[in-house]
Amino acid sequence: MATADGVGNVKIIQVKVKPNARTSELEELSDGTWLARVASPPVDGKANEELVMLIAERFSVRKAQVSIKSGASGRLKRVQISDT
Repeated sequence: MATADGVGNVKIIQVKVKPNARTSELEELSDGTWLARVASPPVDGKANEELVMLIAERFSVRKAQVSIKSGASGRLKRVQISDT
């Protein structure tokens, strides 16, 4: 993880989201990006909420430590994971 402004460790990952999946899962692809299948529809931010929950579980952090930095309304997102 890279240090941002000396505040703590921050990791940024690229995630491709597929909403309306049968099950929710997060997997790392061979090129270093992540594929998130979420059961929630892409309506009213529900898929984004589920994505944040999936990432928090996978990286063992609180949901408050995960934020979508870009692509909130698209399928390709940059997600920041902080350890503080």
